[in-house]
Amino acid sequence: MTTSPSARAERLVNLVLCLLSTRQYLSAERIRATVPGYADVASDEAFFRMFERDKAELRELGVPLETGRSSMAEPVDGYRIARGDYELPDIDLAPDEATAVALAARLWDSPALAGAARTALQKLRAAGIAVDPDAASSVQPRLRATEPAFAPLLAASRAGRVVTFTHRSHPAAEARVRTVEPWGVVSWRGRWYLVGHDRDRDDVRCFRLSRIGDDVKAVGPRGAVVPPPGVDLVAIVAASAGPPPPTGRARIRLAPGRAQGLRRGAHPDPGGDPDVVEIDLSRVDTAARWVAGHGPDAVVLEPPELRKAVVALLRGALNPVDLGSVR
Repeated sequence: MTTSPSARAERLVNLVLCLLSTRQYLSAERIRATVPGYADVASDEAFFRMFERDKAELRELGVPLETGRSSMAEPVDGYRIARGDYELPDIDLAPDEATAVALAARLWDSPALAGAARTALQKLRAAGIAVDPDAASSVQPRLRATEPAFAPLLAASRAGRVVTFTHRSHPAAEARVRTVEPWGVVSWRGRWYLVGHDRDRDDVRCFRLSRIGDDVKAVGPRGAVVPPPGVDLVAIVAASAGPPPPTGRARIRLAPGRAQGLRRGAHPDPGGDPDVVEIDLSRVDTAARWVAGHGPDAVVLEPPELRKAVVALLRGALNPVDLGSVR
């Protein structure tokens, strides 16, 4: 039975979650019946070979796998992971180290992994095993890659297959079909990007995943796409993204007595104007959606980058003949 690297990684995550979620020792047979990824193994011999490899790999990764029996009545040894030995103490990371850890964690946050983890916990409870409700938080990442295009694009990049999808160059633009030879998916400044050779433009291009539709399709044979040797995907995205986004605060004028949501979450105007507020500006796209949601009751005074983003959102929602007041 051939197992793909992604399936093996998913199985190991499920095994860690299973053994971390119970204080009891679980026998190999109980693990086989509980953890997704083992049930489809054709024979007992194949299962035990796979399980031995998985145990060895977890131990090599530093996971403290314990062997023992929950009571003297247990006929065979079982396995568990002690929470106290597994969890890390408080540590300090440099900014670049924290970024690397965060990006690695994001790759595990997929609907497939989350669904399999829930299934494993449900099976544990159904089997009468005491499950620690806090265990999942020990291995669940806090950062997310929620764009529907993430999983199929990552899979196509790993498989070396050409992809087609619809893409908008900006939120109000018309969606166009693109054909791309994917080199990889990377994160930059809190957003995910696909980097590859755009066949339609015959050039290297970056595509923000939030602007790619949910119609990603892999075409052609596996291994047809090979990234250039030594290519730096992050450097390509950084060069394409331009200068860093503005930080600090944005000034917004509100209609008298209106836009209460903005008023409650904003800072008062240093000049004392009751209808001018300031909001913290760390991400232009997030702030733009917040402001645009108040329609004509909120007008961005500065910075110009935020004003432009709000206008783009309104252009996508309003009829062009109604745009005179927001130009």
